[in-house]
Amino acid sequence: MNTFDPRNSEDQVARDWKIFTGRGEAHDGLASLPAPPPWRFAYEQAKLTPPPTVEAEGEDAERRRAMPFIVSDAMKIAVNAALYLRRPLLLTGKPGTGKSTLVAKVAHELRMGSVLRWPINSRSTVRNGIYEYDAVGRLQAGRNIEPPVQDYLKLGPLGTALLASDWPRAVLIDEIDKSDLDFANDLLNVIEEGEFEIPELRRLALPSVKVQDFEGNLVSVEGGRLKCRQFPFVVMTSNAEREFPAPFLRRCVRLKIDPPDTEQLLAIVRSHLEEYEDVLNFDEIGRLVALFDSEQKENQDVGTDQVLNAVFLSVAMKDVEGRTFSKEELNTVRQQLMQPLSGQGT
Repeated sequence: MNTFDPRNSEDQVARDWKIFTGRGEAHDGLASLPAPPPWRFAYEQAKLTPPPTVEAEGEDAERRRAMPFIVSDAMKIAVNAALYLRRPLLLTGKPGTGKSTLVAKVAHELRMGSVLRWPINSRSTVRNGIYEYDAVGRLQAGRNIEPPVQDYLKLGPLGTALLASDWPRAVLIDEIDKSDLDFANDLLNVIEEGEFEIPELRRLALPSVKVQDFEGNLVSVEGGRLKCRQFPFVVMTSNAEREFPAPFLRRCVRLKIDPPDTEQLLAIVRSHLEEYEDVLNFDEIGRLVALFDSEQKENQDVGTDQVLNAVFLSVAMKDVEGRTFSKEELNTVRQQLMQPLSGQGT
């Protein structure tokens, strides 16, 4: 495991303000993160203690998903600004541009563990992301006895991240534009203060209560209140389907991710399918990328992941272990996988 050493003049990372480099090599760079701005929190942040070098369950999957992802300069700057300021990162862009993959890249490189994912829909509430309480289940189980409240309460992805005390966790709040109108403002209050009261635990009037976190671990909640000692790396994604209130936007680091151009897309294909490079036919790949480019110019959206699917099935796999496709099958599978997300072909 690489250790971040700001005194090492030979280390390019140490001579750069950016803690997240986008290279994908895991390191303890967060330990050198300066204190948050004085206006961010009314209480002192805990001292960072790097996690153990042994990968926890789920981290290997994050690594394999994140390593091929190519990080742009704009992404690096936005991520590092969010880390320094302890602000959420709002990523806006069309589907398939890598918004949700970026957080996995950051989590792996900065050793944040597996990403705590929170997919949003129209019924999502901020409370659900912090904790869930099964009052009905407790009532049904308590006909003869009164079961402990904490046995029926579980922290959500955001609640688990707020409780982290030694090292920040990474949270993905995915497709936030699917939420209702009050969601952004409610979320803003939690992110701004970095704390949240759980009334069901507060009423117990106990100094500490153990509950399950989002990953099934037993954790202690002090005084019925979650109070973050390490502000999590919060990434929110949006497909730009709605506008958000100005106070919410003002407190986010924002980045719009545009679809890749031809050169960038070829680099993405090479990165993701490196193990198949011996059998890749780049003439064929070039034609698929040109098709992708023409669809974009006609405003008929095609996601980057659709191009990768078409390349993988129709090019990468066709010569592996003697597998073959007829020309007609190749054309058919490409047409099926590269259908526009809007406009003609929907």
